[in-house]
Amino acid sequence: MFTLMDRLLIRAYFKAYFVCLVSLLGLYIVVDLFTNLDEFTGRHHGILPIVHHISFYYGHHVALIFDRLCEAIVLLAGMFTIAWMQRNNELLPLLSAGVSTRRVVQPVLLSACFMLTLTVANQEFHIPRIAANLTNQKEDPYGDAPQPVQPMYEPNGIHVHGSKASRKEQVVSEFYVTIPEGLLGNMLHLSAKEARYVPGDGPRRGGWILTGTQPERVDWLDNSNSSVLEQIDPGKYFLHTREITFETLVRRPNWYNLSSTLQLHAELQKPESMRLAAMAVLFHMRLTRPILGMILVLLGLSVILRDQNRNVFISAGVCVLLCGVFFAALFGCKQLGDNDVLPPALAAWIPVLLFGPLSLVMFDAVHT
Repeated sequence: MFTLMDRLLIRAYFKAYFVCLVSLLGLYIVVDLFTNLDEFTGRHHGILPIVHHISFYYGHHVALIFDRLCEAIVLLAGMFTIAWMQRNNELLPLLSAGVSTRRVVQPVLLSACFMLTLTVANQEFHIPRIAANLTNQKEDPYGDAPQPVQPMYEPNGIHVHGSKASRKEQVVSEFYVTIPEGLLGNMLHLSAKEARYVPGDGPRRGGWILTGTQPERVDWLDNSNSSVLEQIDPGKYFLHTREITFETLVRRPNWYNLSSTLQLHAELQKPESMRLAAMAVLFHMRLTRPILGMILVLLGLSVILRDQNRNVFISAGVCVLLCGVFFAALFGCKQLGDNDVLPPALAAWIPVLLFGPLSLVMFDAVHT
């Protein structure tokens, strides 16, 4: 059961969390905005279109900024809560009454765990839903500009490429298809002026409608090949694809950074997947992220509580230094995994193995 002091600590934690969240998000947005102000104002005339442009862009990117800063905000909120408690001499009476230090900070740890859960929800549900808007450039937040198209292969060997794509219309211009000999009996090259992807299952769905296609007719194409290519009218075809969708053609090389963990797992399970080392490292780091978040909080609180007579600002400085070492080690292991120096699983779990026991030892050494 939560006591009055527990409720006060929880309220103090969320108050500190809100202040840190608004401060860091505001600082990040202001610095980024004034650094790239020309990109926001170059295509508009008048203050209202500019404000709408900026609001739309950062309204979506605030989720991504929060995702990058979440562990630091959770740590800062816990650090400020305990430091403020020490500064007001609220900890000493509790210790004198027989309440252990670990019991005192328990509400802070539970609050930090709750906020890390919200971080995971933002990462797994919200960011993948708005991923298309997060990939747009600052000068083009609505995706109106033509998008580059990546060449791709279907698992059955069909090769697809295009010149440029319109995200708003879901259309690819100058669409080129090469169908290998084993699928139709003869190798076939198609060049379409325009291709539109039709999602879903059913007749002429889950594939591409090609219009303005050369050659206009393929005389030897019959109904037995309808599962690959259908000839609708002269110059109009329907190409069935399983993996090649509009989003897969226009996505950037690091698209998986904005995907959910389940999507990463599904991509890594595909036998035809390129199985990028960076993708595998990211998948394992998604699993260790909540654990590392709590380890970071334990390290920070242990530094502050280890010497309660130390100046609050000195403890905060030591905590920030420890946080820097923590993230440097995390980044170093990720780079080693991305470059195939370490196996992906090991690269993700090394920080847990290094800092996990250290955090438990330091927290156990806190005077009770």
